[in-house]
Amino acid sequence: MSWDKEKIDLNIYSQGEVDKWVYNTCNICSVGCGCYIAVKDEKIVGIKGNGKHPTNRGRLGPKGENQWYANNSTDRLVTPLIRNSSGELTPATWDEAMNLIVTKTKKSLKEKGANGISIYSTGQGFLEDYYTLAKIGRAGLQTHLLDANTRLCTATTEFCLLQSFGADGTPASFDDIDETDTLMLFGHNMAETGTVLFERIMQRKKKTGKPYLIVVDPRKTLTAQEADLHLQLYPGTNVALLNGLINVILQQGNIDNEFIQNYTIGFKDMKDSVKEWTLERTAKQTGIPSDLLKEASIRLGKTNSLVTTTLQGTFQSADATTACVAINNLHLIRGLIGKPGCGPLHMAGQPSSSANRTAGGVGTYPGQRNSSNPKHIEEIAKLWNMDPLTLPVGPEKGIEEQIEMMEKGEIGVFWNIGTNPLVLLPNRRRAKKALEKTFVIVQDPFLTETAAVADVILPAALWGEKEGTMENADRTINLLRKAVDPPKGVKADFYILLDFARRMNLTDKDGNPLIRFSIPEECFEEWKLISKGRPCDMTGITYERLEKYNGLRWPVNSENLHGTTRLYSNFVFPTHSEYTQSYTKDQFTGRALTKGEFESKKAEGKAMIHPTRYLPPVEQPNEEYPLWLTTGRLVWHWHTRTKTARSPLLQSKAPHGYVEINEEDAKDLDLINGEIVRITSPRGWIKVPARIGNVVQRGLIFVPFHYGSWTTNEAANELTADFTDPLSKQPTFKQSACKIEKIRNVHQLTADETIETLVEYYGISKENLMKANGLTELSNIGDGRRIEVPLSINDVPLTPYLPDYKRL
Repeated sequence: MSWDKEKIDLNIYSQGEVDKWVYNTCNICSVGCGCYIAVKDEKIVGIKGNGKHPTNRGRLGPKGENQWYANNSTDRLVTPLIRNSSGELTPATWDEAMNLIVTKTKKSLKEKGANGISIYSTGQGFLEDYYTLAKIGRAGLQTHLLDANTRLCTATTEFCLLQSFGADGTPASFDDIDETDTLMLFGHNMAETGTVLFERIMQRKKKTGKPYLIVVDPRKTLTAQEADLHLQLYPGTNVALLNGLINVILQQGNIDNEFIQNYTIGFKDMKDSVKEWTLERTAKQTGIPSDLLKEASIRLGKTNSLVTTTLQGTFQSADATTACVAINNLHLIRGLIGKPGCGPLHMAGQPSSSANRTAGGVGTYPGQRNSSNPKHIEEIAKLWNMDPLTLPVGPEKGIEEQIEMMEKGEIGVFWNIGTNPLVLLPNRRRAKKALEKTFVIVQDPFLTETAAVADVILPAALWGEKEGTMENADRTINLLRKAVDPPKGVKADFYILLDFARRMNLTDKDGNPLIRFSIPEECFEEWKLISKGRPCDMTGITYERLEKYNGLRWPVNSENLHGTTRLYSNFVFPTHSEYTQSYTKDQFTGRALTKGEFESKKAEGKAMIHPTRYLPPVEQPNEEYPLWLTTGRLVWHWHTRTKTARSPLLQSKAPHGYVEINEEDAKDLDLINGEIVRITSPRGWIKVPARIGNVVQRGLIFVPFHYGSWTTNEAANELTADFTDPLSKQPTFKQSACKIEKIRNVHQLTADETIETLVEYYGISKENLMKANGLTELSNIGDGRRIEVPLSINDVPLTPYLPDYKRL
């Protein structure tokens, strides 16, 4: 499709005439599309793309187009809820809910210490929320247990950047995608997870033939179908592939020796670590034919420009950080970084997960400060007017480590903001049991699956009902203006946090209120002072400038008033020991290095090349569980469907989970398309219809992770293993062992199922169900009755409903 004016005008999704259009940014994926919200009678009634925004140029993806339906959903929470002595959630006033939270927080601080409080947030919040969380958490509560669902999604982005370059912030930008000769999408199904950006790439490719597109993925995704070269590797072999490609490039001599000598350290150790990875060994380990590996190595070794993107296929796999470091190594040995059309572009999954890292709402301190550097702690303490000895230091703890702490009774309060961990977390039954041992606060617009363990629920405002900024995947800070007030009784996350700080009487060292700002824009002005002089310097940003220029990429300061297209164009990296964000970690064990160990590397402004050792996934298929399981997203839904399931269009396209299975495996199991199967792993089981084809390779199955109801038995994270990457602490969702069992055509109705359940689930008419079961009236079917679901009627196969998988 073209980027013409006519198309942009058609990209309007509203109900008739509107009263006003309000400047905003899409709140779904990390691409960061500019948009306008349609308002009529003080309600959000539609959305349209911003034709002047440089990221999307007027386009919106299907999820973005439909996100506003959630705002008007009739099941919005409009009052706090408290679980009573009978175990029921009952309505409460804000005073009752907040006073209970304050009481439990103080009790936990007294009995368990500062790290008895955990705040777990989202990648869909605003930078102002995250900075407020960072200040309340570290300066107010002195807890170091700040984490977010970004740990599950894209934590590896941060840690691979720290390892290679000394600071967070992806080097390349979306502009580089427009210029590069070669684009490698590594574990990144962009056609479904970032549709607008993928369309932008394909339009350029259609017009110019560029970029040459390499896709690395074990599935033949919609993205892979458009590739010039698809490297369909075995699960868990990302590092093996990269080691093999880099070794061939080294043997070919296609490296930039001058760049390596002048601007990097560690080249020799890396070279030694990959020398055993011949084409033959790499082909055997990865399952990719040698001729395709050779073609890829020649392309990557000779291209004049290269952008490499990564997403969950890399981040959620075994050796996640090592794989991303290997990609950084590739760019460094070829000198393809800091130049137009060049650089690693490690993506974010959610619309503002990057801002959470930047502002310190997760493991790192605000402004990309090093919590292991006393001078950085003194600096932030001075900015906050705190005693530096009261601020927590040391390595961060990810959510999986916090689950272990809950199991041991070490965490008294778990505050969950804007995310749904009991659908998202791996091995979710274990996570549920752990959360049941703590006092759980859920802050959300809806009753999610995590409400099952909530002690207090706070109704939060949605996108369009609040104001603030977000940071997308390529460091662009975007503005979101408030379009309408939230429903009566509902508060924005920002104001809930301010209320908590006031009730807790959090103060600085002089007894003044810790939180002095009262609106998001005032918060942003304070944040700018925190960012000054750091890699993410935003002192040149104002809300007005963000709207005028449709976003600005940091750093934005007096030297870069219009932002920075790409980092490291001067080939100077933030690795000086007194400036770096991290002293890095041991590349294989994940142990945090000391300042002395880091200084012994003598990086001092140079990028760091690391050796990359291949370690297979911890869990492997075996005799009992012979198949690989991988999980992922669909074009129609976002994460746990809290918002997208409330869009009629998106929900109708994909109302249920399913499993993709290779046609040869299906033949061995005697399965037909659409048949309900049982999938079992060492952790649990689910029942979903089978989708048979060649999207997945033999021995691998794929299940979308969006579905997590406690009653439908289709949650992918009943199955997934909870092993984590040693550096990023990100779970390895992409490789678990499982088996598939055929369920014959008899369905036992449970107490909460009806005939309509079968009609919807199997896509079979009521008449055919009655005919197959010898029934004349539907009333003859009651709870607990065994119902035979026919696979054919009069020898004509029935095709159950499956989610639409057609290209937009």
